[in-house]
Amino acid sequence: VMADSSIVTSGMARSILVDSSVYDSRMAETTKDHGFLGPAMDDAEDMLPRLETRIILVGEASRNDLLIQALKVGYWCTYRFPKVNKTNDDINKPCLMTDSVQEFADGENAEFESVYVLASFDSPDYSYLYERDNRIVGPPVILHCAAKEEPLPFSCRPLYSTTMINLSLCFTGFRDKEEVKTLVNLVHHMGGTIRKDFSTKVTHLIAYSTHGEKYKLAVCMGTPILTPSWIRKAWDSRDYVSFQADDEKFRTDFKVPPFQDCVLSFLGFSEEDKANMEERTLKHGGTSLELGDERCTHMVVEENSVKELPFTPTKKLYVVKQEWFWGSIQMDARAGESMYFYEKDESPAMKKAESLLSLNTPNSNRKRRRLRDTLAQLTKQTEISPFPPPRKRPSAEHSMGSLLDISNTPDNCKTLAVISVSTPMLTKQSARWQVTKELHQTESNYVDILNTILKLFKIPLEKEGQVGGPILAQEEIKTIFGSIPDIYDVHRKIKADLEELLNDWSEDKSVGNIILKYSKEMLKTYPSFVNFFEMSKDTIVKCEKLKPRFHAFLKINQSKPECGRQTLVELLIRPVQRLPSVGLLLNDIKKHTSDDNPDKRTLERAIEALKEVMTHINEDKRKTEGQKQIFDVVYEVDGCPANLLSSHRSLVHRVETIALGDQPCDRGEQVTLFLFNDCLEIARKRHKVISTFKSPVGQTRPPAQLKHIMLMPLSQIRKVLDLQDTEECVNAFALVVHPPTEQENLLFSFQLTGEETVKSDWLRTLCRHVANTICRADSDDLIQRTSPEPLQVSTKDMDSTLSKASRAIKKTSKKVTRVFSFNKTPKRVIQRAFMANGTTEEMSPSYPSRLVFLGVALETLTHSIGSRA
Repeated sequence: VMADSSIVTSGMARSILVDSSVYDSRMAETTKDHGFLGPAMDDAEDMLPRLETRIILVGEASRNDLLIQALKVGYWCTYRFPKVNKTNDDINKPCLMTDSVQEFADGENAEFESVYVLASFDSPDYSYLYERDNRIVGPPVILHCAAKEEPLPFSCRPLYSTTMINLSLCFTGFRDKEEVKTLVNLVHHMGGTIRKDFSTKVTHLIAYSTHGEKYKLAVCMGTPILTPSWIRKAWDSRDYVSFQADDEKFRTDFKVPPFQDCVLSFLGFSEEDKANMEERTLKHGGTSLELGDERCTHMVVEENSVKELPFTPTKKLYVVKQEWFWGSIQMDARAGESMYFYEKDESPAMKKAESLLSLNTPNSNRKRRRLRDTLAQLTKQTEISPFPPPRKRPSAEHSMGSLLDISNTPDNCKTLAVISVSTPMLTKQSARWQVTKELHQTESNYVDILNTILKLFKIPLEKEGQVGGPILAQEEIKTIFGSIPDIYDVHRKIKADLEELLNDWSEDKSVGNIILKYSKEMLKTYPSFVNFFEMSKDTIVKCEKLKPRFHAFLKINQSKPECGRQTLVELLIRPVQRLPSVGLLLNDIKKHTSDDNPDKRTLERAIEALKEVMTHINEDKRKTEGQKQIFDVVYEVDGCPANLLSSHRSLVHRVETIALGDQPCDRGEQVTLFLFNDCLEIARKRHKVISTFKSPVGQTRPPAQLKHIMLMPLSQIRKVLDLQDTEECVNAFALVVHPPTEQENLLFSFQLTGEETVKSDWLRTLCRHVANTICRADSDDLIQRTSPEPLQVSTKDMDSTLSKASRAIKKTSKKVTRVFSFNKTPKRVIQRAFMANGTTEEMSPSYPSRLVFLGVALETLTHSIGSRA
């Protein structure tokens, strides 16, 4: 690519709409690239002939108003072709227009470098110009340069658009040369370049299959691997000036699936796992066949359950571990098989163990000891502790060493160390040391689990530059792992302190101080994780279901030995279980600590500190669950006030009742009472469920079953009446309330319907929270046991047909009353007197006049329904 611009002859203005060519394009056939070029270089001006560039619109392009306007306005308005001894007036215009390319394209012109603009590269005009080595561009190139205020790019090939400008492509797996030729021409027409060999300069690999060295190199280097359809679809969008083929959203649909041209079979998996893997194989471009089919290219083996292959595989068949399968899905590209070949595990240690265990039972002590030592070596990873027990008798130590120290070879020294841990001498140590050692070992195992969570799961998920892009969003990673790094740091320090203590053990060493030292840090780190563990678990389940790459990521890591075949959820539950187990071990150490040991008191304080942490966790968890319960109430109750949602509010209890009076709703209505720590939500059962609530994500929530009546602060409750059971009234209670909008007290009476609710417990709970709200210490004084007769409260015939009919008539009456604007009936005077003075007085209620015909009609209807019942 040349770096200088065209220069007009002396006395002429320099053209801005120029390309980098200062010589005929036929002189540049040796180059394959093109580019946007800057100002001319002074040296080039002196060395090369000076030519002027002229733009010629051909055929349909000459009738493109948008194209002509782009040449006239803005940055382009300063461009004019100078007169060069021609009489044609069109030469003074921004561009030349013609329907016949022959008048300009025949022969060479020493004065001009002509640029022909064609609307179609599949026309006779294009063929004519191309055969004569003329420069050809498409309208999108002109529009692009006009918008960017850039000079025309120089290319030795026809350039229709800048869709693939600065892209370098390489092809692999193609057998049809004509198809490759067509694709190469399209890439060149869109400004891209082609490279035969794959290198770091290649920006995209176009692949027909997942085989070959170019594919493997592209996977290793993270180069996008796309299907040929990407080129064709980009060509279809060539007329969109702002469109770029490298747009990530566009090219995502054309990725080569990881199992393209792969035929998989599966060995050693359960039917459920096999069906899942076959489904994912099909989804990611591959096919699956039964085991042993000659067409299979891969056999995926569950290495933990398969001991032997059922047949000898052919050279063309890849026998790989399941990690290859899930790794390919995670990377969204076929992984290299060489790293995942299945091999039968036959380590030297295992062979030695098998040979020893296959012997007959030895008669000599030497053989028994050798067998015991071998087993100890094979199980050394599961020893209770790596520390040798403290020795009380140096002489015994010396004699034991002299018997076992046959030679000073490294192998024998290693065996000696293992034997010293597993000798019967272990049982002679104090029980306090044994339990402390167990505490250290469990702490070490716990730290290893936390380390596994971080190194195998969290850190790889957070790693930048992942092949195929991030597996999870940062918010999802934070939700899943929470404060695990902080918990890991705390317990790593606890483990180190316990290790130091055991290395220099004595009975007066303090174990409790270690726990006390880090109790405040545990108080900061544990509650946030434990309380939101359910949310963490739900996030894992949701992401695993919706994101195949995350599912593959989990499968790969969960199959590794470090995980012990446990899922991420099973590993993450360990912090939830850890503190209670530490508390049990501390209690055990305390049990084996003498009363005169200073650590006895310290252990008690450490146990109390752990209890404080767990209490704090439980309290926070209760608050968190309480907040969730409030949301459930809001969704369940239609018309529930928004101010019910509050950070300080929590749901205490819920009871099902039937209304026995006219307040707060009609008698016989099924009423649900939601007791919160500072208020009481009263809701009745809805008569008709009409609509459903639809969440923003499209999921339909069950319709609200309850209708809001009122949200009453507990401070409005003056008395809680425990109504005595009689023949007329069973399992009932009443509330004397005084709303600020009323001048007199109101009576709300209910009958408990749920068998699981004990009336006395419910009333005491209610009074306790009322007392807390109004800052009274004597909550029992709020309860008053009284007879239901003076209040005219009865539960008789609540479920009878007549009672139901009466309630229906009453509702009808209310509707008619509202229509005719009748006045409300006054409250009962007897109830008013009782609530005001605590006694009952007989007072005659007075009623306003009503329409006679309505009363007669309702009375007649009542008798009619009653006779039918």
